[in-house]
Amino acid sequence: METLRLALASVLLVAVVGCADDADTEQQTGADLIFINARVYTLSWDEPAPDGSIDPGAPHDGSRWQPDAEAVVTEGGEIVFVGKTKEALLYRAEATRVVDLAGATVIPGLVDSHTHVFGLGAALDRINLVDIATEEEAVALIVERAQSVPAGEWIVGRGWDEGAWANRYPDKALLSEAVPDHPVFMGSLHGFAGWGNQMALDAAGITAETEVPVGGEMRLGDDGEPNGLFLNRGVQLLSAAIPESSRETLTNQLLLGLNQMAADGYTAVHDAGLGTRAMDILEELETADRLPIRVYAMLSLRDEPLIRKWIDKGPDTDSDSMLVTRTVKAYYDGALGSRGARLLYDYADQPGHRGISGDSYGFNQALNAEAMHAGFQIAIHAIGDAGNREAIDILEGVFKENPATARNRHRIEHAQVMSPDDIPRLGQLGIIASMEPPHAMEDKTWAEERLGPDRVLGAYAWRSLREANARLTFNSDNPGSDHDIFYGLHSAITRQDKNQQPEGGWYADQAMNADEAVRGYTNWSAYASFREDESGIIEAGRWADLTVMDVDPFVLADESPGDILNGRILMTIVDGNVVYERD
Repeated sequence: METLRLALASVLLVAVVGCADDADTEQQTGADLIFINARVYTLSWDEPAPDGSIDPGAPHDGSRWQPDAEAVVTEGGEIVFVGKTKEALLYRAEATRVVDLAGATVIPGLVDSHTHVFGLGAALDRINLVDIATEEEAVALIVERAQSVPAGEWIVGRGWDEGAWANRYPDKALLSEAVPDHPVFMGSLHGFAGWGNQMALDAAGITAETEVPVGGEMRLGDDGEPNGLFLNRGVQLLSAAIPESSRETLTNQLLLGLNQMAADGYTAVHDAGLGTRAMDILEELETADRLPIRVYAMLSLRDEPLIRKWIDKGPDTDSDSMLVTRTVKAYYDGALGSRGARLLYDYADQPGHRGISGDSYGFNQALNAEAMHAGFQIAIHAIGDAGNREAIDILEGVFKENPATARNRHRIEHAQVMSPDDIPRLGQLGIIASMEPPHAMEDKTWAEERLGPDRVLGAYAWRSLREANARLTFNSDNPGSDHDIFYGLHSAITRQDKNQQPEGGWYADQAMNADEAVRGYTNWSAYASFREDESGIIEAGRWADLTVMDVDPFVLADESPGDILNGRILMTIVDGNVVYERD
């Protein structure tokens, strides 16, 4: 809604305010930043009821949302005042920067609670196959890149949609013919499929006799030879042959990813599944004070030496460092799109097949239990209804052995398809459902084909989970999905894609209201990382982590939800520092 945008795009974020009245010069303290004339939503009121009913204390008059403050003051990395512009200006000192937001919206700092920032940086650094519709288009991009890459060097792309392409998977034929002189690997959108040419197969030493990891698949052609397409755990056969990136390259890609997240309004990320090299780089950057936003590290259970090192050390007990490590990320089953998610009954579009899970997918149950006993929060990737049931059973089993472990806010990452019998268990056991609103919109074109009309009712079931008193946190799982917050909010509120389809929303009874959607990326995500006392609400004494945007998602959700997609991030503030500002 244009009336809610900044009055003039050319005067975004004017940072100078003239001298105040004499009455305003009675300074309370020397502030670092003062934001005035803003639409501030503090989220300090109680969250909506499980059925979505808005709390009576919320700034909502029964028909329309109103911001509950217009100014915020920060000092020394903390918020020191929230309220009216006139009172906020009392905190101004000579070195204070005053920012007139001219009606822009301020919310608590955004948190993407399931990301892969190294992967995001690499994706920004490689051939982008996201939204590529056909094999021919993807190959054309590789051909174009090959013209500037010396013969024999690897070409890597990422982002083709393994779910949308599942009934027409590509093979090596066209790619090998078009690009014969470079080994090529093209990873899929969610990482559960990979595709390469003959030179890549040769470089990896892959033949028809190659042993495929349990839980993986290597497709064969009519000639009985590998056809270049790999699924689930089979992807690593080909991807492992790609030369390892240098530490300098990985560092640069990490910073590229983190700075992109900052530019997109995020003040913190939960990075899911970090190995030894990634942790070394993060720790080095933290020591050098080079992390632009907060990183909540989730160690990969697949890196056993790293996990054992941290079990001996114990999880971080602080919350305010730029890098906090207290979580272990585990994979339990595959993806729904590639038919790797473990289902209780056969896939509707592939009778006789139920996916893979557990030790067949590299899940080390004994090591997982050791990490839980050592005090770590566990985040288990579970997609299918069987995968989710078994993951919950595993957590509950450890709770019974050691009741103290139940206090560590364990998480199911994705919780994508759940049996009605298992949905209440998350609330009963205190397990957080860590979910991606964009996944529902990206998967809706084929999800019902995989599941059938009955099981799809338990898929992406945000409202059902809330009504079962389960805690949620929202995220993107980037680079597998677009992490744009306006896309995420729009998906959660409307259950529609970027083209605002389908009309009325896809299983719209599972949609969130604006309060719930915003909390999913702020307040609820703070809870998922034990930071609900420091962030997620704008009030004095909390961290000065803020996100400024040029649309009001609360008002637009009711009046013109499609306009949420047009929003832009104007500023991102972390620990009182402006880490991004729109020019």
